Amino acid sequence: MSTVFIAFQANEDSRPIVEAILADNPAAVLDEQPAMVKINAEGKLVIRRESIEERVGRPFNLQELQVNLITISGHLDEDDDTFTLAWKN
Repeated sequence: MSTVFIAFQANEDSRPIVEAILADNPAAVLDEQPAMVKINAEGKLVIRRESIEERVGRPFNLQELQVNLITISGHLDEDDDTFTLAWKN
């Protein structure tokens, strides 16, 4: 299987997003750098709008991820409720 990842700027806006991703993807691995946080996962990484909303305490549009997004690796499949990275074979 191949690794996918997503990286965000390391700031307070990204913190609840990262917490939600790690909660929804227990096999994911957090890599903290001085200016960014990167989340690696084997095969697939799913980001759920609802999980982020629980942590930020307000409605959250997944397009807001892009404000602090640095880079991604994997094929992106996106709808109103999920943002999924995976390698398609």
